[in-house]
Amino acid sequence: MPELIFPGPEGRLEGRYHPQAGKPDAPIAIILHPHPQYGGTMNNRVVYNLHYAFYNMGFTVMRFNFRGVGRSQGEFDQGIGELSDAASALDYLQAMNPNSKHCWVAGFSFGAWIGMQLLMRRPEITGFISVSPPANQYDFSFLAPCPSSGLIVNGTADRVAPPKDTHTLVSKLREQKGITVTHEEIEGADHFFRDDEAHMKPMIDLVQTYVRRRLTENTR
Repeated sequence: MPELIFPGPEGRLEGRYHPQAGKPDAPIAIILHPHPQYGGTMNNRVVYNLHYAFYNMGFTVMRFNFRGVGRSQGEFDQGIGELSDAASALDYLQAMNPNSKHCWVAGFSFGAWIGMQLLMRRPEITGFISVSPPANQYDFSFLAPCPSSGLIVNGTADRVAPPKDTHTLVSKLREQKGITVTHEEIEGADHFFRDDEAHMKPMIDLVQTYVRRRLTENTR
């Protein structure tokens, strides 16, 4: 998988780019990593597994390090600059794949919060995956209305982003017309889905089942 250096708002950003060979119209997906100040990088296990989940479904996929992480230039910017980084990454991915008809964003934890904000700015995004969204730490009220249907997944034993806050977020989003927010929980999983067999694999299976269904339905 090619390493990638592409221009961001504060200098270069480091990524991994995984195109579908010979399929210029393959759908595209961008994967966003957890909080940079708590060890979050594009090589986080959840991010890595989401990347390959999308690639194995026929997507051209890109993940990258937010500013100040790895070889990406700049410093942490409380989410404001990181949203700009994500927009630059999506610009780059779209420029490389001008014939793609579907565009998805997937994020884990802090990355889920950034992904949902990107959704509000980019009407071409056709679906989202939010894994362990930190609804207790960040305000998600900007999702009014939420422009696209998507999937929210969390673990029932998540102590970083407690399930009750995720339930509240899902309830608010489900009041909106014209979109469908699907919510799934992995029994016994913590914030990071540490147990591969019991938690990570079922979570990835849920994501793939959901995305495959959406791709056949062609709905927003």
